Amino acid sequence: MVKIKGIHHIAIKASGVEKFEEAIRFYNEILGLPIVRRWEKGGALCAMIDTGAGILELFSNAECEPQPGPLRHIAFEVENVDECIEAVRAAGYEITIEPKDVDIPSNPVYPIRVGFCIGAAGEEVEFFSER
Repeated sequence: MVKIKGIHHIAIKASGVEKFEEAIRFYNEILGLPIVRRWEKGGALCAMIDTGAGILELFSNAECEPQPGPLRHIAFEVENVDECIEAVRAAGYEITIEPKDVDIPSNPVYPIRVGFCIGAAGEEVEFFSER
């Protein structure tokens, strides 16, 4: 049987260098995630950003704007959902779901707080905390 240790990274393709650099600023300067390496490959800029529980790998070579697909969003576990939403709002990013409390109707009920925004490369980002 195959043994998976966990998710190592999630890759995001930004459409061009400008969107790539904006994504670097979004994750590094606004959300405070450290860049662990940067490189260039085949004309594309690339970077790995440490989320504390895995890596976001960014590329500058998307051929078009993001389209809806099977991956719904990236969720970050955070201490304060409201502070994260305010930080990205202050930086001019679109908030798609204001912070709100949700009770996931599992057994037992799972009480959480969430908020969503659109990131610099067009990806949907969730800020998540247990209540």
